[in-house]
Amino acid sequence: METTTSKVPQLAREQIARAADYVELVWRYRDSEQDKAALAEFHADGQELVVLVGEFGALLLADYISVVPDEHADCEFGYVLGQLVAVAGRYLKRWCLAGGGAQAAWIAAGFLIECMQEVDQVSQFLADVRGNVGSGYGLTTV
Repeated sequence: METTTSKVPQLAREQIARAADYVELVWRYRDSEQDKAALAEFHADGQELVVLVGEFGALLLADYISVVPDEHADCEFGYVLGQLVAVAGRYLKRWCLAGGGAQAAWIAAGFLIECMQEVDQVSQFLADVRGNVGSGYGLTTV
């Protein structure tokens, strides 16, 4: 797997940082009082959080995670795998936009964590995403 370049404007820097913080909290969650408080703060946003996680998930799947090896980028195999990633991103986003609040955000974050673990360590992957955002990669002009 490899990372790819962004093709469309994405989320604002603050939104990406917030979504990455949430996914990392879900990944590291240990049922401590501190984790419970941090999670409750995120979950207070309910529907706004799940929409953000859906958008962030679509960004990760479309612009950061690619299942297409370089040697197959221009062939039918590469096309099909690329389409599978696109479909997964669309369905994640649609599912999150449909509602479900904090529970849906938690499940979506779990799905993204599984995808990232296939690529790299979750914390390193999120650090790379944050680093790209800090350099202006994948940002909307607001």
